[in-house]
Amino acid sequence: MPGRFEREYERLASTEPVLAELVERYGRPDPYVWFDGGRTGTSLFAAMVLHLAGQRISAVAAFTVYDRIADELQGVPAPEGILSLGTRRLRTLGLSDAKANHVLDLARQQVAGTADLDSLAGMDDAGVIDVLTTVEGVGLWSAQAFLMRQLHRPDVLPAQDKGIREAMRRQWGMTRLPTVGETRKKAAPWSPYRSFASALLWKSLYPPGEASDPKERALIRLGNPRPGGTRT
Repeated sequence: MPGRFEREYERLASTEPVLAELVERYGRPDPYVWFDGGRTGTSLFAAMVLHLAGQRISAVAAFTVYDRIADELQGVPAPEGILSLGTRRLRTLGLSDAKANHVLDLARQQVAGTADLDSLAGMDDAGVIDVLTTVEGVGLWSAQAFLMRQLHRPDVLPAQDKGIREAMRRQWGMTRLPTVGETRKKAAPWSPYRSFASALLWKSLYPPGEASDPKERALIRLGNPRPGGTRT
């Protein structure tokens, strides 16, 4: 019986010798795993709240702020609960002014149905990105992270991600960080499994066996020696 993700990684290995070497070294990482420590449950809305809370801060800090919001609401955050808190209370719980406005806009759009996260599964990747990026604070990177971690789309490569680009620089012996355009061009032959290539490139930034996902590393730091990821 084929192993997990064997088809996807065999295709990548046959396409690119460097990726074949990385598969030998790192195995077949799951690109869809979501290291939230069980915080968001099956809620796509709560997952996006955590994505927004985590922008430009450490994963440990993001978990801390998210946990304060969840404690205040006595459970997994829902749109109505976020709206009930308002800007001032969200700020006291640790969100910046901008992020408070972002999660409030997400909640308003979820309630209004203009950005209904639960209806995104039936859309193609471009359509999902179009909807998500109407929400304040949700840019291409956050939308692509949501596509990969929450919707389990197989062909996502966040070309602007510095980790992806640094991994490319190291593995292909480049003298400088590739541009976003160069990264996209390099990854084009890896379609339709670029999410798997992304997972492998992120893994390559650390020694084999070491956690590479920032949220996984944060969970370890917070005291869980073997943090489990979820597949929402």
